[in-house]
Parts: sequence; C-alpha cells; structure tokens
Amino acid sequence: MNKIVNIWVIVLLITAWLPACTGKFEEINTNPDALNDVPGTNVLGDIIQRTANQIGGDIDGFGTYAGYICKIQYMDFLGGVTPDNNGFGNRWYNCYFGQEQLRVVLVKTEEKAEGNKNLRWACRIFQLYLWLFNIDQYGDMPYSEALKGAEELGGIYMPKYDSEKDIYPDLIAKLKAIGDEMAAGYGSDDIGDGDFLFNGDVMQWQRFCNSLRLRAAIRLSEVDPGLAKTTIEEIAGNPSKYPLIDSNGDNAYFWWMNSQPYYERWYDNSRSRDDHGLFDTFIDHMKAMEDPRIASIAKPATKDGEYRGFQNGSPSTPPDRTIFSRIGSMYRDNPSGFTPFYKSCETYYILAEAAMLGWNIGMTAQEAYEKAVRLSMEDNNISTDDANTYLAGKGKWDNTKERIWWDQWVALFKENMEAWCLYRRTGVPTPDVNYVSLNSIFGSAHNSQPFRTQYPESERLYNSDNYQIANTGIVDYCWGRQLWWDTRKGVK
Repeated sequence: MNKIVNIWVIVLLITAWLPACTGKFEEINTNPDALNDVPGTNVLGDIIQRTANQIGGDIDGFGTYAGYICKIQYMDFLGGVTPDNNGFGNRWYNCYFGQEQLRVVLVKTEEKAEGNKNLRWACRIFQLYLWLFNIDQYGDMPYSEALKGAEELGGIYMPKYDSEKDIYPDLIAKLKAIGDEMAAGYGSDDIGDGDFLFNGDVMQWQRFCNSLRLRAAIRLSEVDPGLAKTTIEEIAGNPSKYPLIDSNGDNAYFWWMNSQPYYERWYDNSRSRDDHGLFDTFIDHMKAMEDPRIASIAKPATKDGEYRGFQNGSPSTPPDRTIFSRIGSMYRDNPSGFTPFYKSCETYYILAEAAMLGWNIGMTAQEAYEKAVRLSMEDNNISTDDANTYLAGKGKWDNTKERIWWDQWVALFKENMEAWCLYRRTGVPTPDVNYVSLNSIFGSAHNSQPFRTQYPESERLYNSDNYQIANTGIVDYCWGRQLWWDTRKGVK
C-alpha cells in the first residue's frame, strides 16, 4: 500500500512540474554556450578541413585507382570497389554539406557584399572546387535542383541528376566570372583565420580559381575541344589578368596541425598500421626511368635496400613484407605534413599538352614540359643537378603527349584523385595484369581500374527514381558507363 501511495505522489509531482517545464521548453533546450551566428571564415575553414580530411584520408581508394598504392597485408577487396557508404557516401555528403554551408555564408553576407568581397570569392571558388571534385568521381549528379529543399528555394526534396556535359561548361563559366571579377580589383576585407589554404592571400585564391579552370578545360580536350581551346588560350594569353599557380610557393596545400585529431592523414594511419606498399608498376616505371623522385616517394626495402613494389590486388599477403618499399618519409612520416589540392607542376603539364594540340599558350610544349618537371623535382626536394641529369637522360623531351602524361603521373603522387582522372582520360599508366584489382569480388570481369565512384546507398533509398535513371548502364557499381570525358576504347 505504501508503494502505491509513493507512486501516486511521484505521478502528481511530475504532473505539477510539466506545465512549468513545457512553458520554458525553448529556454531550457537552448545551449547558452552555442553561437547563434558563426563567422563566415569559421565556416570556410571547417569545409576546407573536412575536404582535406576526405581527400587526404584516402590511401586505398583513389591511391589504388591512380596506380600508386596497394595492400601488402590484410588483403581485403583492394581499391574499395564494393559498396561502402561510409567512404563513398561521406565524399558525396561532404560536397553537398559544404555547398550548403558556404551558400549560407553567401546569403548572410549578400547585403554587405562589397565589404566581404574576398571572403565571398573564397567561398564561391571552394564551392566550384567541390562540384568539380564530385563530378569527376560520380559523373551525372544533382546540380541544378540540388540544395533546394527549403520552401523558399523550391521545396525540391528529390533533385534530378544533371549530365556532366551540361554541368562542366557551367562550372567553367562560373570560374571565368569569378576570375574576371577578381582581375578588376580585390576587396578590402580580411578572409580571416579560416583560410587554411592560403592564409588570407587573395591573389592565391585568384591563382587557384584560374588554375581550376585550366584543369577543367583540359579534361574536355577530346569531347569539347572548342571550349577547351578557347579557355586555355584565354588564360595563357593574359597572365596578368589570369595568374596561375605557377611556382611551388603558390601550391594549394593544406598543412595539418600536428595534434590529435589533426595529424596528417597518412601519418595518422601509419601510427598503428603497416598495411600499404607501392605498386610494382609504379616502382618499376620510376626505376626504368632513373627518376630521382623515387627517393622522396618511396623507401627502400628494409631487407636489402632495393626499391621494390608489390602486385596490386594480390589475393594473399607476401611471405616476406620486408622486401617491399613503403611510402616515402616526405609523404607519410610528417605529422604536420600536407594534403595537396593543386600542384604548380600541374599547370605546366596542362600547358605542354595544350601546346601539343597546337593551341597558343605562349611557349613551346618542350618549354612547358621541362618547367613542369623542374617544379616537380623541386617540390620533391630533388637537386637541380639531378633534375638536369633526368631531363638530359631518360626523362628527355621526345615530342609526344605520352612523355607528358607519364611524367605527370609520377608528379601527381598523393594528389590521387587528379592522377586517377589522368588515367581515365589518357590511359596512362597503361594497365597490365598487375594493375587490375585481381582481388576484387568481380574477378576478371574488368580490365581497368574503376571508371567512377559508385553512388551512395542514401541516393538509392531516398532519391530512387532519379538514381535509377542516372545509374542506367553502370555495371558492378563502378564500371559499364565511362565518364563523359573518358574516351578510352577497349576498357570494361
């Protein structure tokens, strides 16, 4: 009986307390320490760091697709070609989350746009970087109807997928518009401490903008050569209006903070793992070319001091892992190391290729190629004498696009996404049996690294009708239909 009375007393007390509680519900559920209005520079910094984490944390997927990195133990399905919503879904999410957060900054600063010019340019440029990064992974994707779930924006909860051939020209046009605006004069505002790429240097953002347009244009050299040619000739023909990332001091590198959880991603992985070596195709190429960059990119095998790669996709762990090279100290052993977004050497490899196509870029293909090689050597701490020896020897200019592409492949190491794009666009490095993921669950069904990243499971579940249309022709998640600018023949 006493227990029953006690229960009713508790019920009555709760009943008496509820009106007071619900009457102050909003007050009680508001965090007094939370910021009501986050500064735009903080938002920009957060998105840059999130993106660096996504692309810098990749050591299997894009690193494998690019022909650089392979597993030497714990032999799972190499290259991540099975559905993985935690990996591929996170990259998809990072793009759209970043777009929305940066859009909010632009909306909040719109009334005082003149006083926030530089910050707004940085946000707009990084939005375009995110779009380009994702379209080069997935191909067709929500774009024109994306981020319009709010009623005032259209209330579109299931956006259609736009085609690459429609998105790409629009991105190039938007990059040009920003480049033209910046050429007319910078703003007076400070981008702020959130500028983790360029430390508030507005001209560096201008260089990044024009360099991204250059990168996007060369992608289209086979499928829309008219747009590619006019874009690259306009940029190269007016360097004062359209400055580029053209020295290693201009590189778009995100430098990590040397503290948990902000250690450089590959270093952080190495603290507890020793699962990764380098492709035999990659190591064998650098050895055959007597390429001095091998000393920075790879470590000699601990057993005998030789540079030696391992077969990509091997179904079993090698019996002796001490005979294989690991990733070089410059790229994996520095807790405050870098994640590259754009390397200056890339600018000159692109210009060299454009010159080979007969486009006017203000220098010869050989001049641009040799400039690119020297920048890459310098970035890898290779001496001028060794660079000269390479350019006079195995790396000597031979008047072919293939010479540009093979050297560019080596130079792009750690910028894995861009190297994967190079492979899909040019076929370099030429695949052989050691290049294909033999340990994939798809076995011998494919003779190429993946054509694309698979769409995340969330799209199949929540945007099903549009997903099904976009997924038509795609086989085994990653193959079947090549990206628009991927014109290779005979790959499956």
